[in-house]
Amino acid sequence: MNIVKTDIDKLNAELNITVGPADYEERVNSALKRIQKQAALPGFRPGKVPASLIKKQYGKSILVDELNKLLNDTLHNYITENKIEILGNPMPKEDHLVDFDHGTEFTFKYELGLAPDFDFKVDSSSTFTYNTVKIDDELVEKYLKDVKRNYGKPSNPDVAEERDVLYVDIVELDADNNIVPGGVFKSTSIGIERLKNDAAKKKLVGIAKDAKVIIPVNELYDTAVDKSISLGIDKDAAENFNANLQLTVRSIARMEDAELNQELFDKIYGAGVINSEEEFRNKVKSELSLMFAQDTDRKFFNDVEKALVDKLNLQLPDAFLKRWLMAVNEKPITKEQLEAEYPSYAKSMQWKLIENKIIKNHEIVVTADEAKEETRGFVRSQYARYGQTPTEDEVTKIADSILQKDSEVQKIFENLYSKKVLDLMKSGFKLENKEVSYNDFFGTNN
Repeated sequence: MNIVKTDIDKLNAELNITVGPADYEERVNSALKRIQKQAALPGFRPGKVPASLIKKQYGKSILVDELNKLLNDTLHNYITENKIEILGNPMPKEDHLVDFDHGTEFTFKYELGLAPDFDFKVDSSSTFTYNTVKIDDELVEKYLKDVKRNYGKPSNPDVAEERDVLYVDIVELDADNNIVPGGVFKSTSIGIERLKNDAAKKKLVGIAKDAKVIIPVNELYDTAVDKSISLGIDKDAAENFNANLQLTVRSIARMEDAELNQELFDKIYGAGVINSEEEFRNKVKSELSLMFAQDTDRKFFNDVEKALVDKLNLQLPDAFLKRWLMAVNEKPITKEQLEAEYPSYAKSMQWKLIENKIIKNHEIVVTADEAKEETRGFVRSQYARYGQTPTEDEVTKIADSILQKDSEVQKIFENLYSKKVLDLMKSGFKLENKEVSYNDFFGTNN
C-alpha cells in the first residue's frame, strides 16, 4: 500500500491511497468463503456451490465492500498516527473514478479539509466584562408582585378590573344589533388583560356582573383561528365572520393579591423561618441572585465566544466544508439554503476549534465518574420539576440507561467540558464586574 499526502494550501490537502492484491486479497477471499458456506444455488447443495461461481456472481461487490472497509481503516489510522487535524471527513474526489472491472491495483483520491494552525491560552492578558443583574428595589417589587399574585385568593367581584377574567354568554347580532335567530351562541371566558385591542379592553374594564355590552367580533379576536376556537365555529366560516357580538357577564373572577404577612412567609418557607417583611425582602434578593447566576454565566460565555471568534478570525476550508455539508446532510439542502446557513455553521466551527484548543492547552479532563455524577444530577433535577424525590436505586437505574446511549454520553461529556472551560475563563481572564439593570441585561424594555 502506498499513501501520498499533498498539501494544496494551509487548509486543503489531497490524499492518494494505492492498494494492490497484497493489501486486499486475503480479505476478499475470506469474504468469498463465508458466502460460499451460506450460498444456495439451483443444482447445488447448500454450502457446495463452486468457488468460481461465487466469485463470478459476488466477486465485484465483495471487492468493493472490502476495499471500502480497508480504506476506512487506513484513513483513520493514517490521520491519527500523523496527527492531522481535519474538519469534517475525508471526501472522495468527485472527478476521480475507479475502474474495478480491469486491473488489480487501484488508486483512491481523497480531499481533506485541514484545521487552521493557531494557538490560544486563557490568561489575564485578555479582559472581559462580567455582567450581573442589579437586584434593585424595582426588581424586588416586580418579583413580590408575582409572589403575591401566585399566592393570592380567588374572589368574585361585582365590577371588573383589567386583570380579571369574565365568564360571559356571547350571541351574534345583525346589522340592527338584534339577536340573530340560530346564530352564534357561546358561553366562554375572556381574560381582559390578554386582549390586544384597547377598544375592547375599555368596554370591559368597569363592566358589572349581569351587564350587557356590544363589541365587534374583530375587536375581541385577532385571528380567524381565535374566533373559531372561542366561538365554536368552523375556521372557514370564521374567516368571513364580522358581526357584532353581545356579551352578557355572568360572573367575574379575580385573584386577590396575598398580603406580605407571617401567613405568607410561613406558607412559602415554612413556619418561623422568615419572621418579618425585611427578612422576606432580603431572602428574595438572595433568591434573585441565585436565579440569575446561570443567566449571568451563559451571557459571559456567549460574550467570550463571540469576542474570541471575532478576534482570532480563524480561516476555514470553506469550499471543502460546503461540499461536505451538502454530502452528509440528512435532508436534501439547496445551495441557496447552504449559503444562507453556512456563516452560522462556520462561526460554530470556529468556536469549537478555539474551545478544543483551550481544553488541550490547559489539559482539561472529564472522567467517567464525573459524567456519571452529572447524569445522576440530571435525573434528580427531572424528578424535582414534578415535585418528586427519586430513590437512589431509581436514580442509578435511569442514569445507567442514559449512559448506554452513545449520543447521550457525548452530550454529557461536551456539557462537562464546556462547564470546565467556563470555570477556567472566569478564573483565568481578567474580569471587570459590572451590575446592569434587568432590562439592559436581557435586552428588553418590558
